[in-house]
Amino acid sequence: MDEVELRQLRCLVAIVDEGTFTDAAIALGVSQAAVSRTLAGLERALGVRLLRRTSREVTPTATGLRVVAQARRVLADVAALVQEATSGHTRLRIGYAWSAVGRHTVAFQRRWTAAHPGIDLHLVRVNTASAGLGEGACDLAVVRRPLEDRRFDTAIVGLERRLCALAADDPLARRRSVRLADLTGRILLVDRRTGTTTPELWPPDTRPAVEETHDVDDWLTVI
Repeated sequence: MDEVELRQLRCLVAIVDEGTFTDAAIALGVSQAAVSRTLAGLERALGVRLLRRTSREVTPTATGLRVVAQARRVLADVAALVQEATSGHTRLRIGYAWSAVGRHTVAFQRRWTAAHPGIDLHLVRVNTASAGLGEGACDLAVVRRPLEDRRFDTAIVGLERRLCALAADDPLARRRSVRLADLTGRILLVDRRTGTTTPELWPPDTRPAVEETHDVDDWLTVI
């Protein structure tokens, strides 16, 4: 298989965005023949047909739609890489599954900006056990349960109170605090990947019923 080049991906995206080979050539600043050759080279490299061309329009094939979507992501990643390499700035990506660093988040962001003006801080939400660290989505992560992945070191940076989320019209919502015993007989919503509250916190004979959720948005919606 021939190698796929960025110029080929740019050409494909331009054809789809502009609607014709002629308009794509104008947008790219090349000849229409060059656009045709570049697309043909991409289709040859991939071994599939990407576009249907008639006298009136150019439309992607089913495979072409998937390739165009992926091409957009690749080109965006390359643009971000160039921007990062040439901007003179570095960045730190901190992953989290929910709540970032809790009530300290805004103050932390402000202090970081003041102390490190040349390093951009990005908070990245990833709903996995490692909050994106294992997936390569961040440089470090805030997690609220022990990491089993031995590739990473951990350190305790703070302690938090356990909070109970209830519907606004629930009688318990009027209280300033609730005990675990108050929730006996209720349905407990848990995210076993990232959550820290589990039925094991209750004695075996008083544990609440459990429903599992996929992420914090799903968790709040169900509540």
